[in-house]
Amino acid sequence: MKVLVPEPQISTDKQALSFVIDWRGESVSCVMTRRCLEVFFWLPPNADDSRLVSVFRDGFARIEAVARRKLRARPTSLVRLTEADFSGG
Repeated sequence: MKVLVPEPQISTDKQALSFVIDWRGESVSCVMTRRCLEVFFWLPPNADDSRLVSVFRDGFARIEAVARRKLRARPTSLVRLTEADFSGG
């Protein structure tokens, strides 16, 4: 199954990106730290915006799964994804 990847917005300080997913008919904003992409998705620390977006797209299925798991546990209008969410422990 092909996953539709939303267009992410990079923060002005380039330390996070945000995107929107559909959750039970509602739009939910998600924010993911750049550090999370570096640690768990192999984004080089000095990567430019193009590479940042590419790594996000490549890892989106996993990113979305984690965001949805957080939403099932605690429905909210803003999901913050950090390293702890991907560490598995």
